[in-house]
Amino acid sequence: MSETKAPAHDEPSLFEKCHRFFDPSGDYAKLKRADLYPYFRPIEESEGSRAVMNGDELVMAGSNNYLGLTADPRVKEAAQEATATYGTGCTGSRFLNGTLDLHLELEERLADFMGKEKAVLFSTGYMTNEGVLEAVAGRGDIIFSDKDNHACINAGAQKSLAETKRYRHNDFDHLRKMLKRAHAERPDAGKLIATDGVFSMSGKIARVPELLDLADEFDAALMLDDAHAIGVVGEGGRGSASTFGRKDDVHLITGTFSKSFASIGGFCVGDRDVVEYIRHEASTHIFSASMPPSTVATVLKSLEILQNEPERLDRLHEISDYMRDGFRNLGFDVWESETPIIPVVIGDMEQCFRFWRALIDEGVFVNAVVPPAVPKGQALMRTSYMATHSDEELDQILDAFHKVGKKLGVIGTNGHGTSVGA
Repeated sequence: MSETKAPAHDEPSLFEKCHRFFDPSGDYAKLKRADLYPYFRPIEESEGSRAVMNGDELVMAGSNNYLGLTADPRVKEAAQEATATYGTGCTGSRFLNGTLDLHLELEERLADFMGKEKAVLFSTGYMTNEGVLEAVAGRGDIIFSDKDNHACINAGAQKSLAETKRYRHNDFDHLRKMLKRAHAERPDAGKLIATDGVFSMSGKIARVPELLDLADEFDAALMLDDAHAIGVVGEGGRGSASTFGRKDDVHLITGTFSKSFASIGGFCVGDRDVVEYIRHEASTHIFSASMPPSTVATVLKSLEILQNEPERLDRLHEISDYMRDGFRNLGFDVWESETPIIPVVIGDMEQCFRFWRALIDEGVFVNAVVPPAVPKGQALMRTSYMATHSDEELDQILDAFHKVGKKLGVIGTNGHGTSVGA
């Protein structure tokens, strides 16, 4: 295989693990030989709900392009105009030479959209959570983190040097015990509860009211990562807390532009002093080049479309309900999805890869997710939907799943009764 290479005789032992990864007896080599390896597959063309891979046109059911705006002509034009005016990049951090009037405009509009005093931009969503946690928490503080949180929250908690306690997913009795003990033993410690607003594998919305009650009781702040919630759920697409009418009560809300906003980057909104402190203390903001003009303009136009075309959200919710019902009626386990993220549990890891490969042959692209990203025995197809999917495309996806599920004997045996989204 071209991926394997014998180590150089005098190569440092540090790299031994790199060569072991490609051992012919390992999972990587086996999956490659069987043409079942689903990752890093190049997409040659993409126009929203359809994509071309290896020359074949596929229905895209594995994208986070929830509003379907990546191919919108208005969004493309905005990006092109910004490039013509400002060039292709800022060549510096926001702290020094990388702040454009476009950045300030977007921060103002996001703060207004979310009903918060201030917003700050970051160059990626991952860097947003990493930077926010690093800035607001430090030695002597305690972060309480849901065990199913995205990796960037875990990275930020580690980087912050605060003590981190991970509570069982959505287990508020467990979280309460942790908070109560910390409050008794370290009453002066700063406390922060950090959680995904929508969990990226289960499609489950965090139970924000319960989290806020605990935060209030134990003098803790609450931070929601609404990467998969902004532009997806809540009043006007304002996120997870908004679905409960509690957006104003959450202390910090973060989000990304790589999903509903058709670009890349991230943001944090909250009270003025807190956000301005983050702007000056988050290393991922200070020491990273700022968002390029074209990406900022893309987000501005996407935000405008979201606010002016609420029917996109209506269509997205209609599609989500249709697909959840469709999978369940076919006999598939979709956990407790409440959003356009709909997991379809397969079970066995190798079977999951075979299912993914068979769907490609049926003209449907989804994402294969295996442990440790999901519990053992709960390997799944992570499907996700956009407002621009047609009814015909949705039925094609369901038909493909039904055909492959029957062929591989998955329907009815795929983990019913087990859920990580409870």
